[in-house]
Amino acid sequence: MIRYSLRRVPSGALVLAVASVLVFAVLRLAPGDPAVVLAGPDAPPETVAKVRAQLGLSDSLPAQYAHWLKGLLTGDLGHSYILGAPIGKLIGHGLGATLELTLGALVLAVLIGGLAGIGAAVPRNRQVRALANGFTSLAGAVPPYVTGVLLVLLFAVTVRILPAGGRVPLLSDPGIGWQYLIMPALCLALPVAAVLARFLAASIRRVRDEDYVRTAVAKGIAPRRILVRHVLPNALPPVVTVLGIQVGQLLGGAIVVEAIFAWPGVGQLLLQGVLGRDYLLTQDLLLLAVAVFVVLQTLTDLVQAALDPRRRLEGR
Repeated sequence: MIRYSLRRVPSGALVLAVASVLVFAVLRLAPGDPAVVLAGPDAPPETVAKVRAQLGLSDSLPAQYAHWLKGLLTGDLGHSYILGAPIGKLIGHGLGATLELTLGALVLAVLIGGLAGIGAAVPRNRQVRALANGFTSLAGAVPPYVTGVLLVLLFAVTVRILPAGGRVPLLSDPGIGWQYLIMPALCLALPVAAVLARFLAASIRRVRDEDYVRTAVAKGIAPRRILVRHVLPNALPPVVTVLGIQVGQLLGGAIVVEAIFAWPGVGQLLLQGVLGRDYLLTQDLLLLAVAVFVVLQTLTDLVQAALDPRRRLEGR
């Protein structure tokens, strides 16, 4: 397993290197000038030029990239132009909120998607299968910003049992924190749950047609035991791969959900950086998202290799 893990390191480093170049280049191609934003639209050209020099934007692009890369390697993420604070401190403050939201959504997605996937593939009752299939279709078709608005209208405006927005840290006050977490986490989890349910149902159907499952059925083994001992363990590897990809989607969807529910996370921070043309802040956050995605994909491959030993033998 260790040798398999080490083989994944070069590809992950290459992805991060290419992503850093693309992030840096794309932001420079976007319209807008941070110096103009800071100096104001009515500032004279001399003031704008002075601000550009203070921000280091008057240097050549290779020099700016080298300076940014050096800061990343030494742990100096720089200073936010717009928010006027160290970027490392800003990310550390918002990352906890985003991780709390993402983990809550992941737990809900696994629970809901697992139940819906099993319900769509296993029961003989057509009504149960139709209900599970209908749920996955609806949850996958409705975008999070629509779901978020509907949840706020239902539970915060009409019924008034949950707060419409904001955050109370779950670890500091669990009794209140879950009330702020449940709606944004559910909004973020539903599309992922729909994808997981569909892949799990298809994988279960495929495994149930295998000869060893038919042999177990012919021997009279209880259906629940066949499902738990034979079908689910062999149906999980492709679902784990999809789950790893969907976690990256959770992080991307958190930007919209945080805006709807006023959740003070990294998504809100990235939105402020993009609107304010804050190059350093936006670059650091985008590269952080890529790094998290690479780590999640590596962990997904490791879990899949643990479930399926044949993956560890690939490339030998």
